[in-house]
Amino acid sequence: MEVQEFHIKGPLLLSPKIFSDDRGYFTETYKKSTFEALGISQNFYQDNQSLSQKNVLRGLHFQSPPHAQGKLVSVITGKVMDVIVDIRKNSPTYGEHLKVMLDAKEMTFFWVPEGFAHGFFTLENNTIFKYKCTNEYHKDSENGLMWNDPKLNIDWGLTENPIMSEKDLVFQSFENFESKF
Repeated sequence: MEVQEFHIKGPLLLSPKIFSDDRGYFTETYKKSTFEALGISQNFYQDNQSLSQKNVLRGLHFQSPPHAQGKLVSVITGKVMDVIVDIRKNSPTYGEHLKVMLDAKEMTFFWVPEGFAHGFFTLENNTIFKYKCTNEYHKDSENGLMWNDPKLNIDWGLTENPIMSEKDLVFQSFENFESKF
């Protein structure tokens, strides 16, 4: 497995080995010992999957401690711009964001540790996005940041207004945010 690290410590972009022939392909999507060797030793407790059309923006979501979640995310079909924001208040990169392209054709995985707000923007119709989470969903711990917060200054690559849920439109600004991480 190829591993890409970033200037923000913790997140990893993972490219698994893909074995292809005239029948199709085979790849390992999760193997505990491989992930532990990368420093990802958390247990996974919940898998989620979403279907979105082109131009859907979901995020920036997180769950507050003690129900925080690390996420191993990937795209099964389609393509997304995946974005995270460091909300670990003692981190030297607090408030900085990171963007990665996740494309089903490349079969990459993005490890998003606890302490990051997460969102994505779909670039193709019928995009299926998969989340493998280190904690179960806990409604009272659900939180988020404004996707278009001027302090975060995230360039989502939009050419028109995104399609969003009502919930995602009313998240708090980064300026008013008090991190519990």
